[in-house]
Amino acid sequence: MFDEIRPYEAGEMKQAFEELLNDRQFNAVLKGFAPWLPKSVRKGLLRLAFTGVKTPLQFQLRFMKPVVNYIIRKHTDGCTFDDNSLKAVSSQLKDGGEKGSAAGEETPRYTFISNHRDIVLDSAFLSVLLIKAGHPTTVEIGIGDNLLIYPWIKRLVRMNKAFTVRRSLTPRAMLESSQLMSRYIHHAVNEKHENIWIAQREGRAKDSDDRTQDAVLKMLAMGGEGSQADKLRDLNIVPLTISYEFDPCDYLKAQEFQQKRDNPAFKKSRQDDLDNMRTGIFGYKGRVHYHCGKPINEWIDELASLPKTEFFTALSERMDTEIHAGYRLYPNNYIALDLLNGNTEQADHYTAADKQRFEDYLSSQLAKISLPNKDDEFLRERMLTMYANPLRNYLKATTA
Repeated sequence: MFDEIRPYEAGEMKQAFEELLNDRQFNAVLKGFAPWLPKSVRKGLLRLAFTGVKTPLQFQLRFMKPVVNYIIRKHTDGCTFDDNSLKAVSSQLKDGGEKGSAAGEETPRYTFISNHRDIVLDSAFLSVLLIKAGHPTTVEIGIGDNLLIYPWIKRLVRMNKAFTVRRSLTPRAMLESSQLMSRYIHHAVNEKHENIWIAQREGRAKDSDDRTQDAVLKMLAMGGEGSQADKLRDLNIVPLTISYEFDPCDYLKAQEFQQKRDNPAFKKSRQDDLDNMRTGIFGYKGRVHYHCGKPINEWIDELASLPKTEFFTALSERMDTEIHAGYRLYPNNYIALDLLNGNTEQADHYTAADKQRFEDYLSSQLAKISLPNKDDEFLRERMLTMYANPLRNYLKATTA
């Protein structure tokens, strides 16, 4: 039923791996990592490393976990996880009947819905953090087919527990695709006993004003049985907040803001998407933190009596409150808000050295932008807004 969108299953991994090794473009990528090794040697070493790998989870632990840990060491100042928040989530869900738990396991499965900071790393970091925290498995992730531009990329992500999200469809085809994806997510959590990660919206919020789209929640409620609340409760949904100290793609997002301002018809190319992916993975991120909010099973009954149109709006707003309240804030956030407001109201949260460091960072990022009619004042304002919005939303969520 789900063959067109699901990740590979255990019996398909070996063939998929061989097809990957025989892909010309994939071999060109491998050559870039070890140009001194003959092609036959590179393939032989990978086959040796693949020995004993039979499932996507084993593939992640053997191949992807070391890569992600390398990225954390090389391109961040640490990636942390609020263990207590997830332990509280686990306890609350188990008290509710352990839906999503495999036979003989005490740990429920979750559907994490988070703000979106990086196309690749949001879910990759989460998977590593879950394993490190002692959870038995990682997450399955939704990947837009617009990013699967080469066959080898599609094979690799399906080996890496990704299911396909179809984009650019007619309204009728989009409805059918959403229904299929919803049924698959319910199947993955409750029958395959997998965790799921999806973003709160299609695409990243380029100004970091993170808002949950009603459409995402409506899609999740297309599968399952019972009322809207029952269908969502069935997925053990957990609001998840991702906080970056520095966003390596900030200058690319600012550049796109100006390109769209100057030409409303502007659209990114496939190469632009790849450049964003590369910059997001290998760019400096400073400190990174993940935090779990209260699972919706704890509070969704408060909204269950609302009419359908009001229900999803209220649910999105509550999701936003949980995500916004979970931000870990850094000096940059406070400095950016003060610079935008032209005051020093947040000065207790940073030092003169912090401010100088951030100013130097902004200058270096802005210098990377090359546009024929570069508007430095506009670009600077856009970048400051990206760093100020998490603080604005946090203050609103925690003082309401």
